[in-house]
Amino acid sequence: MIVVAGEALIDLVPQGTGALAALQPALGGGPYNTAVALGRLGSPAAFCSRVSSDAFGEALLDRLRETGVGVSSVQRGTEPTTLAVATVGADGSAAYSFYVDGTADRLFEAPAALPSGTRAVSFGTCSLVLEPGASAYEELMRRAAAQGVFTALDPNIRAGLIPDADAYRARFKSWLPSVSLLKLSAEDAEWLGGTPREWLTAGPAAVVITRGGEGLTAYTADGGEYAVPGERVEVVDTIGAGDTVNAALLHGLAVRDALSARALAELGPGGWTELLGFAARAAAITCSRAGAEPPYAHELEG
Repeated sequence: MIVVAGEALIDLVPQGTGALAALQPALGGGPYNTAVALGRLGSPAAFCSRVSSDAFGEALLDRLRETGVGVSSVQRGTEPTTLAVATVGADGSAAYSFYVDGTADRLFEAPAALPSGTRAVSFGTCSLVLEPGASAYEELMRRAAAQGVFTALDPNIRAGLIPDADAYRARFKSWLPSVSLLKLSAEDAEWLGGTPREWLTAGPAAVVITRGGEGLTAYTADGGEYAVPGERVEVVDTIGAGDTVNAALLHGLAVRDALSARALAELGPGGWTELLGFAARAAAITCSRAGAEPPYAHELEG
């Protein structure tokens, strides 16, 4: 079981150009997309969050159930669902503005225990910024790591939600001793400051940097560096691409029985190249269609 902890929200995606273009609601949120992608790839997965009881919340849970993702660890609340208004650039890249005041996912409380059989827990995005839920997710991360559970972190920076950048950067560094696998985009790495080697000395067994169409690079604690190019594809938009990479990495590690620091160290050049290539192919498929629509396992066969 791979547990994904974090927010679920509604992306409002423009269907044309201009400030008054019609907005199409789409199910989203970085952790939510990661959970859906895991389910589509065939990994046993569960979602750990707090979701509104409004119509959007019901739609979010329905998709998880349809994808085979467990929802028994999802808390419910009467507060509204968080909204994220997307702006898609000419190159397909997406930027967001958020409506988060008084929403359900901010009130997440750390559960007493993770689901039985949990092998890994994934964290990231808005849920580690917005209080009081951010502190609860942080507590869950530290507790899971202390229990020997494999932990993955994708900060997925949304700078507009971070009131004190320096305080967040310090908090990010405080998480690293509790992180097994750190994945982040080149843009996030630049915003955070530091280098993969610096982060590795703080705790993670591996750091994966994504560079959009240029591909992915993994850095390991033993000094390894492994890179693959991006898959060429006609980009519709990049919504959910990074989340798909998260899921593909976790799924690939799970099928290799490599969800541990020791196993990561033993992957070697061949294992890392194969894993990163799989993640690149999965992300390319997501980029080739509108919205966060990660691939199913059969689309990646061969």
